[in-house]
Amino acid sequence: MYVLCSPCILDPALRAKGITKPSDLVVFDRAILRCKHFGIEMVPLPCPETLYLGSGRKPGTFLERLNTPAFTRLIDKLELQVQEIIDERGPPLCIVGVNSSPTCGVTSTWYGSEDQQPPKRKERGVFLKRFPHIMAMDVEIFSQYRVYIAAPLFSEAERQYNLSIEELLRNYFFEVYLPQQEGDDSDLRDKKEQVRILSENLKALENAEIIVAIIDGADVDSGTAWEMGYAFARGKRVIALRTDFRRVGSHEIVNFVLEESATVVTSTNDLLDVIKSPSIMKYNS
Repeated sequence: MYVLCSPCILDPALRAKGITKPSDLVVFDRAILRCKHFGIEMVPLPCPETLYLGSGRKPGTFLERLNTPAFTRLIDKLELQVQEIIDERGPPLCIVGVNSSPTCGVTSTWYGSEDQQPPKRKERGVFLKRFPHIMAMDVEIFSQYRVYIAAPLFSEAERQYNLSIEELLRNYFFEVYLPQQEGDDSDLRDKKEQVRILSENLKALENAEIIVAIIDGADVDSGTAWEMGYAFARGKRVIALRTDFRRVGSHEIVNFVLEESATVVTSTNDLLDVIKSPSIMKYNS
């Protein structure tokens, strides 16, 4: 089990001079931790820019520095090398790229100004374009893997459903915090225990990059709504799962405040599409 990755994730010194920010290093480290946590090997792609321009190079777009026959021949050769890895090891879970890179961008690339188009385009870099059949994820998205499940947990049916969502996400390489697993599953608790549970849940909310909220029911559970609001206020990504076909109004699936502060999905398949997973190809196949 492996991912192909931009080599600068493992060795930031391969990047163009002066472009790496402290926040980039945090993202790179979290991506590496995710792979270590789930036993996923990171196999680096060759770095066409370093091979062609050397280390310590100045930043530049593809058209400025790489749009040459010699560079095309180089990535032709490197494409064959990568294909040999895939033939030997089987398909990777995905490619983890770095957005804005002229070669390894996933959804954006500094291509350069041409035909009145902006220099930064919403497409893959020129090297990752060679592998259109392999899912690619930007490293920032790939590094977001810690999930907090906000959900009602007051009946056996609710708790079992929450467990099924937890298992689903763990199978797709997400680290999951589920409050009912931490003791929040009974009304037999005193004030001290309530304070402890709230404190643990707040720590988990702060630690998570993604909140998955279960919002089935005639009205959204009040605790779940509070957790969604807290996460939204903290700038975290909130995905709300509602499989209940009832609507609260002609223009609203749920209370519009919750709807506007989250991405609402109506099935677990949609949840997997939106949350983005390195094994999404398995799910689609």
